[in-house]
Amino acid sequence: MAAASLPPPSRWPPPPLRLLPLVLLGCLAASAPLRAAEAAGVLRQVVAGGGDGDGGAFFEPFNVTYDHRAVILGGKRRMLVSAGLHYPRATPEMWPSLIAKCKEGGADVIETYIFWNGHEPAKGQYYFEGRFDIVKFAKLVAAEGLFLFLRIGPYACAEWNFGGFPVWLRDIPGIEFRTDNEPYKAEMQSFVTKIVNIMKEEKLYSWQGGPIILQQIENEYGNIQDRYGQAGKRYMLWAAQMALALDTGVPWVMCRQTDAPEQILDTCNAFYCDGFKPNSYNKPTIWTEDWDGWYADWGEPLPHRPAQDSAFAVARFYQRGGSLQNYYMYFGGTNFERTAGGPRQITSYDYDAPIDEYGILRQPKWGHLKDLHAAIKLCEPALIAVDGSPQYVKLGPMQEAHVYSSGKIHTNGSISENGQICSAFLANIDEHKYVSVWIFGKSYSLPPWSVSILPDCENVAFNTARLISFQVGTQTSVFTVESGSPSYSSRHKPRTLSLIGGPYLSSTWWTSKEPIGKWGEGSFAAQGILEHLNVTKDISDYLSYTMSVNISDEDVTYWNSKGVLPSLTIDQIRDVARVFVNGKLAGSKVGHWVSLNQPVQLVQGPNELTLFSEIVGLQNYGAFLEKDGAGFRGQVKLTGLSNGDIDFTNSLWTYQIGLKGEFSRIYSPENQGYAKWSSMQNDDTQTPFTWFKTMFDAPEGNDPVAIGLGSMGKGQAWVNGHLIGRYWSIVAPESGCPSSCNYAGTYGDSKCRSNCGMATQSWYHIPREWLQESGNLLVLLEETGGDPSQISLQVHYTKTICSKISETYYPPLSSWSRASNSRATLNTVAPELHLQCDEGHVISKIIFASYGTPSGGCQNFSVGNCHASTTLDLVTEACVGNNKCSISVTNDVFGDPCRKVVKDLAVEAECSPPLATEEPRDDM
Repeated sequence: MAAASLPPPSRWPPPPLRLLPLVLLGCLAASAPLRAAEAAGVLRQVVAGGGDGDGGAFFEPFNVTYDHRAVILGGKRRMLVSAGLHYPRATPEMWPSLIAKCKEGGADVIETYIFWNGHEPAKGQYYFEGRFDIVKFAKLVAAEGLFLFLRIGPYACAEWNFGGFPVWLRDIPGIEFRTDNEPYKAEMQSFVTKIVNIMKEEKLYSWQGGPIILQQIENEYGNIQDRYGQAGKRYMLWAAQMALALDTGVPWVMCRQTDAPEQILDTCNAFYCDGFKPNSYNKPTIWTEDWDGWYADWGEPLPHRPAQDSAFAVARFYQRGGSLQNYYMYFGGTNFERTAGGPRQITSYDYDAPIDEYGILRQPKWGHLKDLHAAIKLCEPALIAVDGSPQYVKLGPMQEAHVYSSGKIHTNGSISENGQICSAFLANIDEHKYVSVWIFGKSYSLPPWSVSILPDCENVAFNTARLISFQVGTQTSVFTVESGSPSYSSRHKPRTLSLIGGPYLSSTWWTSKEPIGKWGEGSFAAQGILEHLNVTKDISDYLSYTMSVNISDEDVTYWNSKGVLPSLTIDQIRDVARVFVNGKLAGSKVGHWVSLNQPVQLVQGPNELTLFSEIVGLQNYGAFLEKDGAGFRGQVKLTGLSNGDIDFTNSLWTYQIGLKGEFSRIYSPENQGYAKWSSMQNDDTQTPFTWFKTMFDAPEGNDPVAIGLGSMGKGQAWVNGHLIGRYWSIVAPESGCPSSCNYAGTYGDSKCRSNCGMATQSWYHIPREWLQESGNLLVLLEETGGDPSQISLQVHYTKTICSKISETYYPPLSSWSRASNSRATLNTVAPELHLQCDEGHVISKIIFASYGTPSGGCQNFSVGNCHASTTLDLVTEACVGNNKCSISVTNDVFGDPCRKVVKDLAVEAECSPPLATEEPRDDM
């Protein structure tokens, strides 16, 4: 069913409060509370499913505009929650499930960058297939009834290789990136126009019945604009006008751009944006990047942001006037191939996000934020009703309330009979103290560093500091400690995940030696030290520089008499430099433009010297990216000779781009005949630059698959011809990781780190769709030496889930829609305990269940003095065999085992694939 398109609005933004009409029909998302939907208005989705689409509309066409309070969809202000999800960091087969989980978690919008270097790998040659099929991704978003925020850029940063720029761009004569430079502006405009035209042709803009409601031009340019002087200011204004002239019909955003023009929305990127205000009263307050985690670098610990602090930051944003917030990231995913940015960012882009790298819900973060979003949606009618500022009430030295209502509210007494639409946020920004505050004729207890949300200005629906569920796994491995950030809590154990599989991948391995230096195709000779990227064009991480060094008998005698060795020195290297003498590795250096001083063992006569340069992700952030380059800078010398130093800087070098096995594609199943494979011998494991291969069967089931490469050194890994990314078993420092993490207080990326003294990443994602049932080919390029016989392949899922809820906890948020016309109804609704296994798994066993006064935490619960003997049977009946279940926490269900005592319900359950369901009963 297609609908006629509205014409794109002729100018942006419209005058404040001029709302464009649209007939509002039905509900967009069943999860939105009825009261919020009726008050705010939602758009009717006219096409369900059909992610591949046939060009028909997904929504009744609607216009997007804004005023000083909110983004306006089809004539109605909206409070919007957005989920960051980058399409190339997952496979197309993963997209539907990921988008559905974003929606289930309460998102209205999906946000993604556009990745220029993925879509235009060579000038004028475009690619929109596979993981880069942005049209398919957009249609899947629309099919779920969600909107799309398209950050075209085309500079992305995003911890993506070269910030998303194609490397060929730097070779255009006279080019300077991101400034008032005609060659750059021409290429940028061409690509942005290409993307916009595709979106229009596919009818993906809102006024065409598509999901796109916002776009971004440039990205965090305000951070570096001053580096370019007046040319930076001119470029920013040009970029804005260029975007507006494309007549897309939806607003454009510039994040972190305080001097953005009036017709462009300036927005905030930070850990906290509750104090941010746009540069014009006519613009709404938008948070384009809510950093709910952080990225990781090789050789560093793993960052983690507690769920309570993320929720606190988001609640404060809406409390203080925010209207659209986007999680960066909601799903981080994986830097497949060589897409990880630099310097030296890891293959995992897990980001401690609510959905982990493998597509599994990260609890308690995902569930805690889901409840937060539901509470905010309950407040939406009041939030959009206030045209100016909310009522502000000082509740204490570090406590405050913001009250949103359709009329003036007297906050010193009950408002039950007032009849106004009213919602309130009560904040305690003290990092240490619980505080009781008085408002609306009642007392409210506020935990430290928390916000309580009162959708009706009377009853608390949610508090950001109170976690109610968490999940952990068996201690069979330290999987999530090594490949993703564990979930800390001051009250509960960290969550880990089960890894089920054979002990090792294979006992049969073959090897092939990679020649060092010149091997043939693509080699050439040139005077001097050439810049790495100018030579390789980033078609490979590797470039070798080889020359012959003739050593006299006098030099050898001199070294022997002094008991010293000569040294090779290079002024600056990045990211990895290796020195080979006569085919043997002499030493290596890792760093970002650091010096190298490597002793070398030379013999009398000719010696072959090879300098091996390796990139580990191109710089993705900062000014003058085109000038950063890679490889070696400055002088290259041989020092410590009898007659003084020798300068090799301007000598004749033979250059070899890439590796022989790489260019022969010996990692592909169809190209196995191009290498001389032989059965692995013991000494092969310690030989630098060795190719390894084996065949293996896929684990049973549909769970995500991870490969453990902790026994290897550094290199790249391919499965059935797919490059899963770089691996590197470099270890993080021993110090810098706290034993526990207090959520309270201002967060920074170094606050709650984990994994000290361990490899930054040991487990790597292999998408299920890249595997076949048997006969899978794994090929590794190992640069330094490692033992492939210790590699394991395991599945990734949540095995144990736990929750503990008090009978005095808040009613479930779902009860608010039923109680929308009767506040008294809320007081009769019991709290609920919720358990949920991963998608496709069921609760197979109840390990522990007690209603009364249980003590301890997950995997360490114990029965207290008060215990209802029927608890285990009742919970087993309600939950076993189901993917998820909910249980009312009340005496009406379990009876009253101890009168006048506040009781808790604590449950620990085990999840299993459906075929592995165990007996439902286990004695306690």
